[in-house]
Amino acid sequence: MFSKNIKTFMEQEIYEQSAIIPYILMKYIDPESGEIKLDLPQDIRKIVLVASGSSYHCARFAVDLVEKISKIESRAIYSSEFLLKNLIPSDENTLYIFITQSGETSDTLKSAQRVKKETGLPTLCITNNENSTIWKTCDFHAACYAGIERGIAATKSFTSQMLCLILISLKLIENIEQPAVTERYKKSLFRLPAIIEKTIEKKDEIKKFASKLAGEKNIVITADGISYSLAKEGALKIKETSYKNISAAILGEFMHGHVAILNNKSTLIYISVDKISERSINNINKIKEDYHPYLVIIGPLDERIKPDCNINIECENEIQQLFANIIILQLLALETALKLRRNVDHPKGLHKVVVDKSI
Repeated sequence: MFSKNIKTFMEQEIYEQSAIIPYILMKYIDPESGEIKLDLPQDIRKIVLVASGSSYHCARFAVDLVEKISKIESRAIYSSEFLLKNLIPSDENTLYIFITQSGETSDTLKSAQRVKKETGLPTLCITNNENSTIWKTCDFHAACYAGIERGIAATKSFTSQMLCLILISLKLIENIEQPAVTERYKKSLFRLPAIIEKTIEKKDEIKKFASKLAGEKNIVITADGISYSLAKEGALKIKETSYKNISAAILGEFMHGHVAILNNKSTLIYISVDKISERSINNINKIKEDYHPYLVIIGPLDERIKPDCNINIECENEIQQLFANIIILQLLALETALKLRRNVDHPKGLHKVVVDKSI
């Protein structure tokens, strides 16, 4: 089942991502025309994404991505919160997207059923299970093709969902603008497997940092913009596998009171995908000067910041960088948990599929 050097499903599934990505691209991009083969409704002007857990982090990532590259208004809502709302978005030309690895996540499924009943708006699901209830419920579909994910912590299903959302975003552009706008993005997607392989080659460097992280009691992951979804996902992965009390925050908001937590001995991680803004540089340097945390930058570094550790893969655009950064965070969670002798595949109290439970 495993090679002699791989002892957990989580590690194996992290490595599988470099093979899954090209398979998804083969399924959804025509090799001759370059057309994205996804059936989507026409004239969409607004998107509402509904999901839970890691799938919600994908939804949050998609909000920033869709608005950046397609200029379509988007929002992400937790499934459990969606069910509590008195009013749900029902504007014309709105597309609802429901994301669930299993296709059976109870609150996400009930949210889709509510939209069908109350609005009649088009619904699309992104799932790893084409035989699931959510697949049968929704009007449009995107299969993740991640295969069975045995580890509790979402790894390959998460990046598969990310890629599906990227393809949906690009397809929406092709529906409303010139297809040429999407070409540079599509070409870079085919180089993602090489980026993932280069990231995995950083394992020893990541493992060294994980040894330090395993001994830390106070850890904060910060980010700005589209990277915030990765900060939340990275924090969740470490919580799930290591049981550490770790938080994620938008850096600018973190400066409003939350920063006081760094009065305790802390590790601060900042995730970057592009040029770090002037405001973020100033905030990071102020934190370093005032609180002296162990500072780690994951992603491209600005020479005006002097971190204690920088882990980065050179990439050609922000989409490639997002994938590199999430693989770094997945490996960091894995290695931190292994250092603490946790069972990464079966964390205490966690189950892979959530069905018909009030959580």
